[in-house]
Amino acid sequence: MKPTSLEDFYKEAHASIPEGLTKEIGHFDLFDMEALMERMKDDPGMPYNRRAYYKISLIKGRNRAEYADKVIEIDQTALLFASPKIPYNWVPQETNQSGHFCIFTEDFLTQSKSGVVLDDLPIFTPRGFPVFQLSAEDCADIEAIFIKMDRELKSDYRYKYDLIRNYVVELIHIGQKLQPLPALQVSHNAAARISTLFVELLDRQFPIETQDQRLKLRTAKAYADSLAVNVNHLNKVLKENTGQTTTQLITGRLVTEAKILLKQTDWNISEIAYCLGFEEIAHFSNFFKKQTSHSPLAFRN
Repeated sequence: MKPTSLEDFYKEAHASIPEGLTKEIGHFDLFDMEALMERMKDDPGMPYNRRAYYKISLIKGRNRAEYADKVIEIDQTALLFASPKIPYNWVPQETNQSGHFCIFTEDFLTQSKSGVVLDDLPIFTPRGFPVFQLSAEDCADIEAIFIKMDRELKSDYRYKYDLIRNYVVELIHIGQKLQPLPALQVSHNAAARISTLFVELLDRQFPIETQDQRLKLRTAKAYADSLAVNVNHLNKVLKENTGQTTTQLITGRLVTEAKILLKQTDWNISEIAYCLGFEEIAHFSNFFKKQTSHSPLAFRN
């Protein structure tokens, strides 16, 4: 699943691509939902995919959000958070839509001194619920923040992006405090989405580029826990969609990375074993030989 890039987003939204977009260190933009719906009236909605950016939306109207293996029906005002890690889909259920949304890259927010690490936040994790129901008071407060962001974005204030970053962080903290809408587990495409999430988690751990980097997820249970599903269910889903079990897929990716490190680095075997999550060099050697019929040293030579 190739992530939708920022350029792809602007094309989907029938909006002008900002000048110098690819040269920016971090990107932020803000949109009016009603104006967007008018531009997209002949092609509303968006495909189920991962995005190469974060998104926070204040939506007023009936919609359906398909997020990971969850489907969430929205029949009132809601605040939505979307992450590059998780594929999702947003399907309007009526033409009368209003609200605002902003898109931003991780690099944009890392320039903030807030200390917020996006990947550490519950609303941006695979196990989180990204859609939050709003009271009339919450909606008014959040809409006021979007209006302030819009005003600053159009201003000539030299430090306007520093101020906008603070507003984005404020929206994130508001979301953290809200109660999520209930998600309805559905069978339609659920297996394919769980498979996609697993592959995403697996791929995110590679490549190993430094000796300080170490795999965090090594076992089928670790992946199942991260995806908030039963390990047997994960195995069944992956077997149906890929023909391989969770352990087989993890093993195959580990062997591939081990071969790359053995051939393309001068790291010693113990350093490679450590990075790949093995506590003992003997465990790594036995694992590698079982999978390739060669010891790590013999393969390197």
